[in-house]
Amino acid sequence: MKKWIPWLVAAVFAGWFAAGTITPKAGEGFDLAGFGRLPVLLNGRVQPFDSVARNALLSMSGRSTTRSAEGKTISATQWLLETMTNPTLADQRKIFRVQHPDLQGLLGADKSGLLYYSWKDLSGCLDTLEEQAAKLQAAESREGEDAAKLRTPFQKDLLHLYDSAALYNRLRQNFALDSSYAYVMAVPPLPGAPRQAWSAVAAAAARGPHPALEFFRAMSIAYQQNDPASFNRAVAGYRGWMQENNLAAELSKGGQEFFFNQIEPFYKSMVIYVAAVILGCVFWINLSEPVRRTGFALLVVAFLIHTVGLGFRMYLEGRPPVTNLYSSAIFIGWGAAALGLVLERIFKGGIGLVASGLIGFSTLIIAHHLALSGDTMEMLRAVLDTNLWLATHVVVITLGYASMFVAGLLAAIYIVRGFFTRGLSTETARGLARMVYGIVCFATLTSFAGTILGGIWADQSWGRFWGWDPKENGALLIVLWNAMILHARWGGVIKERGLMAMAVFGNIVTSFSWFGVNMLGVGLHAYGFMDKALFWLIAFDVSQAVLIAAALAPTRFWASFNRAPASPQSAG
Repeated sequence: MKKWIPWLVAAVFAGWFAAGTITPKAGEGFDLAGFGRLPVLLNGRVQPFDSVARNALLSMSGRSTTRSAEGKTISATQWLLETMTNPTLADQRKIFRVQHPDLQGLLGADKSGLLYYSWKDLSGCLDTLEEQAAKLQAAESREGEDAAKLRTPFQKDLLHLYDSAALYNRLRQNFALDSSYAYVMAVPPLPGAPRQAWSAVAAAAARGPHPALEFFRAMSIAYQQNDPASFNRAVAGYRGWMQENNLAAELSKGGQEFFFNQIEPFYKSMVIYVAAVILGCVFWINLSEPVRRTGFALLVVAFLIHTVGLGFRMYLEGRPPVTNLYSSAIFIGWGAAALGLVLERIFKGGIGLVASGLIGFSTLIIAHHLALSGDTMEMLRAVLDTNLWLATHVVVITLGYASMFVAGLLAAIYIVRGFFTRGLSTETARGLARMVYGIVCFATLTSFAGTILGGIWADQSWGRFWGWDPKENGALLIVLWNAMILHARWGGVIKERGLMAMAVFGNIVTSFSWFGVNMLGVGLHAYGFMDKALFWLIAFDVSQAVLIAAALAPTRFWASFNRAPASPQSAG
């Protein structure tokens, strides 16, 4: 039976993922899935109503679903449909996230904490909110570009609520025939018009009759009157009209992205990574081989689902895997999981299992929080719009990041097990040292090659190979630090513990290059300052500094070095 346990557990998680690929039938209710697949134009790209709904709701509330007053879960698509067709009902949904107690007091709350408000709750405060936001924006425009970086937490929460309210108000008016404030371009071009000539509902109505307007009107009336049959006929009729009028490609694109949203590959792989890490830690406690093999099987399942999500996303974008900060987090986690699978297959000690699972989970959590800012498949800036360099420089240097984090986490495992527990045997210590050394060699190659390729791209785009941009400096620091680790090891300056301390410091260097310089607000690679990200970046660096201090502590403080004569005797 023990032989089959890993397969059975893996099959259960794989079945959980597979169950998400089945789209629920409309039955006698509203065909929300059919509506969610309908394509619109937003942010320069065709996407389904479902993506519009998810991104908007995530941005406003930090969640991809909401709840009714009775506690029933409401999907993002249903919420968007309510917002556009029945605002009176949608206005009661508590979707606006407010965190700062002073802002909650401004809104009339009598207690502090994470609170959610509805449009109805805010209706009496909208003028005050708009006035406060206008004063802040006017002050920042006078003080210059750097003023936004000095916002207080209250000001940041205020502007987030103001932007969320403005977005919601635009969504409420999306199907209105007399509003120029619509958020998405929902009306496709008529036959003979350019394929990009989408328009808002009100703009299309001003030009004259359009079949799409009639279908949208029928959907709106049917949903307001709680008439699922008429609503479903309107959705099916609109899809048929698009098929007949040379819009099948847009319809297919909407359906494919809807399916990608539905299966949630990154969320589900993140959950399975956690399960794999737990089993790896249990194996270290009881050394049960079936537990380790079960964890390895779950790691394989998580990696395969992660790969499916990464590949599907590449197909939808028509781009290489890394195009922005969000996708870099997805790819780094994938690369770390791949390295961990190889390590676990070779060494079979649970170390590769725990390391890759932790990095896979951590990077996907980072990606989830980056997704709160909006559409993660946004159009690329002109200078980045080249698949050649995205597939070479960006992919290679991101693999270097992944390798550095794997090496750093393996070193952290060595330090934690050796300093705090008696579980670091001589054989395990030597195995970890070999892993770290090999991965640092690989990271040196990828980081150096990626940096050189980036210089060539910069020469083609900006007319100079090297300009001491903060991101370029970060990449150079990684290469130099890797070279220092290897030369110190080759020259005998460091041994096992010294190697581990330097590898952990590599985590600080890499996190600065990957994330830190993107938040400085200067240079050609700046993505904008993020206060929450800065806090977690500093917290991460502090944790790594603690590990380095432990690694450099005399061996008499190491629990594993004092448990038995057979302990590893390595000097720093």
